[in-house]
Amino acid sequence: MAYVDHAFSISDEDIMMETSYTVNNKPPIKEIALAVALLVFGVLGLVFGVIMAVNKVGGDHTHGIFFALLGGVLFLPGFYYTRIAYYAYKGYKGFSFSNIPPV
Repeated sequence: MAYVDHAFSISDEDIMMETSYTVNNKPPIKEIALAVALLVFGVLGLVFGVIMAVNKVGGDHTHGIFFALLGGVLFLPGFYYTRIAYYAYKGYKGFSFSNIPPV
């Protein structure tokens, strides 16, 4: 079966066959779980990285800096998408679960 793009279709059949527009705004469970996991592991990486850097675990502070940077990289998207999911759940204007990209 061939793909047909109806975005540029101009016919009366399309207009008459339309149904009412419904918004499916159910929370995406996998995406929210991934965002929360990134947030948790990011916070843990930041905390343990700072502790390792201050206490010079492993002989010097470079291991701690590495873990702190890794925690920061995990923390940023985790915080961003968890915040979007929370605001969409609370019903704030301009936030929707559709703003969270699929996994």
